[in-house]
Amino acid sequence: MSLQDRIINHFTESIKIQQDTMTYLSELIEYASQRLVSTLLNDKKILTCGNGRSATSAQLLSSAMLNQFERDRPSLPVIALTADIATITAISNEFHFNDIFSKQLRALGQSGDMLVIYTDGNNSTNIAKVITTAHDKEISVIAITGNKGGLIPPLLKETDIELRIPSTSSTRIQEAHILITECLCDLIDQQLFG
Repeated sequence: MSLQDRIINHFTESIKIQQDTMTYLSELIEYASQRLVSTLLNDKKILTCGNGRSATSAQLLSSAMLNQFERDRPSLPVIALTADIATITAISNEFHFNDIFSKQLRALGQSGDMLVIYTDGNNSTNIAKVITTAHDKEISVIAITGNKGGLIPPLLKETDIELRIPSTSSTRIQEAHILITECLCDLIDQQLFG
């Protein structure tokens, strides 16, 4: 296979997964955006996390909401639990890596907040643990997943939302996570600021 063929395959696969995601998840993405807007209108905040490349999706959501997405508007309270490397490494060193998000959520989260987690379905124990902590604190969860969802689906409650990318490829899942995040940012801005 030539390098050009490989490039074409990447684009073709990505387009197919994006189209499938749009077909299967557009209504759920809309509903997730409405839940996030409701959280913000109730003077609550959004907390977000993920591991590895999923951490970048969490930080994309946070930075677009705290600063701006595509227009100048007031900052919105979204905290990326992935961003404080000193805290993450301290918790990992002194307790356990599985606690890096749940320990932060216990301190920062309040009833009525919303937790947005990103995972490509790789059975991350620290993501499973933060979901359990969220439920203990009466915080609903939006789980943006992929593959078969890993450990996540059995942990979710009726008040939670799962946006599962219909793919087994981590790369394609990550690409769709970014597009969903951009959709959520746009929909939040539209609903709050017109």
